[in-house]
Amino acid sequence: MVKLYDGGVYLVNGREIVTDPAALPGKCGRNVTKEEAEQGTIAYGILKAHNESGDMQNLRMRFDSLTSHDITYVGIIQTARASGMKKFPMPYVLTNCHNSLCAVGGTINEDDHMFALSAAHKYGGIYVPTNMAVIHSYNREMMSGCGRMILGSDSHTRYGALGTLAVGEGGGELAKQLVGRTYDVARPGVVAIYLTGKPRDGVGPQDVALSIIGAVYAKGYVKNKVMEFVGPGVANLPIEYRNGIDVMTTETTCWSSIWETDQNTKDYLTIHGRPEAFKAAEARRGRVLRRMRVRRSLHGGMYHRPADAPQLHLHHFRIEGERGGHPARVSGEGQRADHRCEARPDEQNPRRRNLGRSGIGRGLLRWHVRQRVRGCGYPARP
Repeated sequence: MVKLYDGGVYLVNGREIVTDPAALPGKCGRNVTKEEAEQGTIAYGILKAHNESGDMQNLRMRFDSLTSHDITYVGIIQTARASGMKKFPMPYVLTNCHNSLCAVGGTINEDDHMFALSAAHKYGGIYVPTNMAVIHSYNREMMSGCGRMILGSDSHTRYGALGTLAVGEGGGELAKQLVGRTYDVARPGVVAIYLTGKPRDGVGPQDVALSIIGAVYAKGYVKNKVMEFVGPGVANLPIEYRNGIDVMTTETTCWSSIWETDQNTKDYLTIHGRPEAFKAAEARRGRVLRRMRVRRSLHGGMYHRPADAPQLHLHHFRIEGERGGHPARVSGEGQRADHRCEARPDEQNPRRRNLGRSGIGRGLLRWHVRQRVRGCGYPARP
């Protein structure tokens, strides 16, 4: 069941929904203004910590880190270079998981990847090679953290289930961050997704996400707002279940999302070697929140909890230095920001060699790229 509140509500002590402002003194022991109540949201605290304008109605924000995949990072970095960028001012994750350009006998994908590696060496970035991780998996496991903000050039940049306010934007906004500019926007409203109950076996997080999308999309109910997931039902959802719902909030037209964090969140970050990234985040107890308008109930009905499945955790390496082939945080002086590479067909696999020489199989010819940036070696794949 999805229930929408049209008039706005208060959330008392993080659990009790109050629709009548006149009832607040009896619940809170004092009068509370709407403006004061708005400051009790999780989103407000994170936005305030990243705002440099001094005006919480008109935000000018600087993000903790940036992330892009291989469809978008070339244009972003080239724009920033042309605008005077000398180094990446914050961690910038460059993943290679989206390109699907097919050029017969060409190296378009590899050229982009080598450009990213050379840029990471010159400007100091985090390069994630192909077949190592998808952009959002990497950022959840390695970059998210409670109270952080991440800006990504992918629309589904959402890490709210891990306490991170993440925003997907066009490349221009990332280029602005790279040259020291701020992300300027009027403070977005906050809409609560109040979860109760526990889903049954059989239906996964996508079903929950689609039900929310169906309820709010046509009405523009959460457009350009922050969806804040609260309520007793949060604790009944495993962290990957929350991630599965959270990544689809983009389809509601919301600006971003954030969740209460708990022991499940702490366990996830600890498993990935970053226990220090955890902070408890919840709607302030003893305070009330305004503009909380969506209630999500998971009691019975069509929303069920799937059978437990084994989790797959990415095993990767982070290397400080000048070696390629693994995700590496690299920096250096004097390396070229452009790239030079050579391509050669795979002569070691007879089947692939024969296909490459045939007219029909010419498009299946495999090409290797040997990286030629000074200061690091990127060996061809065997």
